[in-house]
Amino acid sequence: MKPGRIIGTVTLAAGDPSFKGGRWVMISPMGSDELTRTNKNPVSEAFSLVAFDNLGAGLGDEVLYVEGAEAMQPFDRPIPLDAITVALLDTFKYTPPSKS
Repeated sequence: MKPGRIIGTVTLAAGDPSFKGGRWVMISPMGSDELTRTNKNPVSEAFSLVAFDNLGAGLGDEVLYVEGAEAMQPFDRPIPLDAITVALLDTFKYTPPSKS
């Protein structure tokens, strides 16, 4: 699982029926600067991604997401999906690794 922040939504003209009940969101991955709140910008330097969200995450919400084959696990058949939100974060605590 990776942490990220919802920075937008995606609108589709048509979609696979398996995706009913959710929506597509843009996620900005959160690295050390975002987790320690050093970067005040809501968008990180990392490439943003599109993920399926059936949790109801909103703009600015912090989430955990998975990518790749793990993203298809909630579905009963293989579908074309690369990322999905798996948790909404209320709070978190991050301590950067010590530099030795």
